[in-house]
Amino acid sequence: MPSGQPGSTIGRAEWKALGTDVVLATSHSSHLKAARQAVEKELAAFDAACSRFRADSELSRVHRAGGDWVEVGPLLMEAVRAALWAAEVTDGAVDPTVGRSMRVLGYDRDFASIPADGPVVATIADVPGWRVVELDGDRRRLKIPDGVELDLGATAKALAADRSAAAALNAAGTGGVLVSLGGDVAVAGSPPEAGWPVMVTEDSSVNVDDHGSEAELVIVRDGGLATSSTTVRRWHRGGTQLHHILDPATGLPVDGRWRTATVAAATCLEANAASTAAIVLGDVAIAWLTSRRLPARLVDRSGEIHRVGSWPESR
Repeated sequence: MPSGQPGSTIGRAEWKALGTDVVLATSHSSHLKAARQAVEKELAAFDAACSRFRADSELSRVHRAGGDWVEVGPLLMEAVRAALWAAEVTDGAVDPTVGRSMRVLGYDRDFASIPADGPVVATIADVPGWRVVELDGDRRRLKIPDGVELDLGATAKALAADRSAAAALNAAGTGGVLVSLGGDVAVAGSPPEAGWPVMVTEDSSVNVDDHGSEAELVIVRDGGLATSSTTVRRWHRGGTQLHHILDPATGLPVDGRWRTATVAAATCLEANAASTAAIVLGDVAIAWLTSRRLPARLVDRSGEIHRVGSWPESR
C-alpha cells in the first residue's frame, strides 16, 4: 500500500474498478485530479474490451463467434498478445484458455457477486492450451475454437496497471505516479526522493505492524511489482474451498507449495506473469525465478517466507 511521507505533497486516491481496489499516487498532489481522470479512462477501456463478465464486451463477442474470425479493437488485441506472451515465457504455466474451467468452477461474475457456496462441480473443463488462439495482426482479427473461453484477468490487470501509470504520467506532465490494481503495482516517471513505499502482503486488511503479520514494506522506484496468492478470491462448491489460480494441466485450483508469490520486474505485466507462474510451478519456482534473475518473495503453505535473488530482507 503506497503512502506519502509526513509533510510531503504526495497525492493519493482510492476507488474500485475492474472488480478490484485501485490506488493512485502522484508525487505532486496538484497532479492527482488529471492523473485520476486518465486512469479511470484507461480502466474503463479495459473493462469494455477484456471483461468476461460483460455481455457487451469485445471478449464476450469473440466467445459468441463460434470459432469464426472476429475483428477486434487495438486494446483487446494488445491484451491477448500479452496473455499469449505470458503463456509462452512461462511454458504454459500461465494460460489464458482457462476461462471455461474458471466459469465451471463458479467464478462466472465479478468476484464480489459470487455465491459463497454452491453445488458440487460435476464436470471439470479441459484447458485446451494457449496455442489454439489465432491472431491476425495485419487485419486485427482474433479467432478461438468454438467452446474455448479466454480469461485475461491476471495479465490484463497487470497490463492495465502499466498503461494506466503511463497515462497518468502523461496527464500529470511531470513528477512520478504509482498505480496499484489489487496489489499489482506499476510506477512511471520520477519517484519521490525516498521512493514509493509499498506494503507487500497476501491480506490487504492487515497492518505491517500487526503481531504475526507476514506483511513487509519495500521501496519501489521503477518498473512493476505483482503479487499472486491462493489466500484471496476464495469460494466454496460442495463444501470444497476453491481459489482463482488454476493449473492449466488439470483445470483445477493449484494445490502446491506456495500460497503467495510476489515478484519485481521491469513491468507489472512481467512481474504478474512470473508471480502467477511461481504459484503454478511449485517446487521448481525458486530455480525458475533465479534463472531469470527476478527478485521474488514466496510464502509457503506454513507461512515461512523465502526470498529469491536480490529481494531485500524485511525492514
